[in-house]
Amino acid sequence: KDLQLDTAGKLEKMRETVDEKLQGTLEKRLGESFKLVTERLEQVHQGLGEMKALASDVGGLKRVLTNVKTRGIFGEIQLGNLIEDVMAPSQYDTNVAVIKSSQARVEYGIRLPGDEPDSQVWLPIDSKFPREDYERLIDAVEVADAESVVRHRKNLHRKLLDFAKDISQKYISPPETTDFGILFLPTEGLYAEIAREPGLMEKLRNEHRITIAGPSNLLALLNSLQLGFRTLAVQQHGSEVWKILGETKTEFKKFGVVIAKAKKKIDQAGTCLEDVSVRVRQIDRTFRKVELQDESTEHLIPQDEDV
Repeated sequence: KDLQLDTAGKLEKMRETVDEKLQGTLEKRLGESFKLVTERLEQVHQGLGEMKALASDVGGLKRVLTNVKTRGIFGEIQLGNLIEDVMAPSQYDTNVAVIKSSQARVEYGIRLPGDEPDSQVWLPIDSKFPREDYERLIDAVEVADAESVVRHRKNLHRKLLDFAKDISQKYISPPETTDFGILFLPTEGLYAEIAREPGLMEKLRNEHRITIAGPSNLLALLNSLQLGFRTLAVQQHGSEVWKILGETKTEFKKFGVVIAKAKKKIDQAGTCLEDVSVRVRQIDRTFRKVELQDESTEHLIPQDEDV
């Protein structure tokens, strides 16, 4: 009976110890797990906040681009940045009345040299952004609605033709301007969509004398114009360079004559110096004779002790 009681007591103590250890370990593990879950939830909440802010920014951008005037300013700013990065300030101007008899002003005009000296010809560049038609086309492509794709693509092309006609009528009038203008599309996707249509760009050039440009190929075009400006400057100043070289050649000949005269004078001076050297040597020999005579008659001269 005593053995049973002792064993039961020890088993009870063991059970209490095991329960205590299990309870502590369980609470510790649960606490760590809840802490980890809380941290993850905080990170998820923070990410949701950032996504909400991003969605708000996207919505704001969408509202901005929904306004036609603001959308036009967006394209104009992008066009201005490209031109300012490549061209010198004296090679372009903004809001230019390229036709003197018209009040219409193009967004940017590139100054090109005219046929007459000190004359100029404007290359008009205007930006357009038909966002709604382009977005409808993209949505139709994403849902694979072939009929809507064809309809929205025609609408986009028609809108572009209207833009080209408007630019051609307002800003192209040779010889005050070039015989073509540039319609700038501010996104590469929109430009790719227009370039994808067979014959569309040729039609714009032939009927309305308009060249379509996206950000990349407009940059290439501006670089080509800049290189042409430098080549033209070299050609224009080539005659001046030859004139300066001719004057330099004449002056060099005169300089050669002066050098020859100077050499002649120097040679004459050298001859005179040789004559001077002969006379110096002759005088020196005379002085030596005087010194010898002084030494031979020195004892004949009475010496005054008081002197």
